[in-house]
Amino acid sequence: MSQQTNWVPTSVDLEKASAARMYDYVLGGNHNFAVDRALAEELLKIQPEVKRFVIQNRAFMRRAVLFLVEQGIRQFLDLGSGIPTVGNVHEIAQAVDPTSRVVYVDNEHVAVAHSQLLLENNTTTAMVHADITKPNLVLNDDTTRRVLDFDQPIGLLAITIGHYILPEHDPDGVFATYRDALAPGSYLALTHLTDDFAEDTSEEIIEKLKKSQNTVMSRTKSEIRSFFGDFELVEPGLVGTSQWRPERDADNDNDGLYAGVARKR
Repeated sequence: MSQQTNWVPTSVDLEKASAARMYDYVLGGNHNFAVDRALAEELLKIQPEVKRFVIQNRAFMRRAVLFLVEQGIRQFLDLGSGIPTVGNVHEIAQAVDPTSRVVYVDNEHVAVAHSQLLLENNTTTAMVHADITKPNLVLNDDTTRRVLDFDQPIGLLAITIGHYILPEHDPDGVFATYRDALAPGSYLALTHLTDDFAEDTSEEIIEKLKKSQNTVMSRTKSEIRSFFGDFELVEPGLVGTSQWRPERDADNDNDGLYAGVARKR
């Protein structure tokens, strides 16, 4: 796409790649720049499995949202939602029940600008420009409170966002604050980068992303499990993205990401 597109904020750094825009590129989206495409191609060259990881992650998100809708969830808070591509949370949920309400949260300028443009006439879905590592700002934002009713169950989505929460941000505390804000019957669905499935799965990814605006870190199963707190994992538990309630038999255990959905009692 042209870097002169009029909805791209002037604050966007066109000299450094963005993980959100690289993700958009790998998924076949158009909201990315040459710098994003170049780094994504570097990453794909040294770790070709990245594209499959991204596709499997997106497919998990769809299955998780549909599962939550089946459980009666009609409100979603999507942390680190990224750049809108086909099959967003509100599209999936509202196709089943048009009254479903969604708040997206991101601090990537292109993601925010394009989301706000896309959602301009959608009264039940909104974009909040905020840093998800500051949960109180997200939870108390006027838009968040206008769209979501925290006295009712909410589906909290943390899809490929936990590995951007570094130790200095207190990831356990961040997730605990979000969990504590949810009503009983709410759910947390997340995916997270790991090396557990194959040695060095994430090492090249982490190294390459140092050239971007983002820093990521891999975690073990037990570390990722702690983000659910005392929420009860639904079957099949914390597994590879393609192994979580697949629509057909998964043929590869190495997804590079753990995925799970858990319910607040």
